[in-house]
Amino acid sequence: MMAIYGPLRLILDVAFFIMLIHIIMSWLISFQVLNMGQQMVAQIWYGLNRLLEPIYTPIRRILPDTRPLDLAPLVAFIIIISLRDYILPVALGLR
Repeated sequence: MMAIYGPLRLILDVAFFIMLIHIIMSWLISFQVLNMGQQMVAQIWYGLNRLLEPIYTPIRRILPDTRPLDLAPLVAFIIIISLRDYILPVALGLR
């Protein structure tokens, strides 16, 4: 079971930190701490968006429209935490 648990946990950990970076970066852009006019910031932002949009799009279809506030990253973040810390260990019999 550890042969399955290790790689799955690693994938969920990487997804967790990528989403955390995306969420923090979105706050910094919203509060104009980061400038989208800078090429490096824009490239990182667009790269993260392209990476995470396939995760957020199905969640946005299910959630009600809260136009100024996007709740899809929060829901995806909670799902990844739940999978990583609670569901995966129980499903594989590690707890």
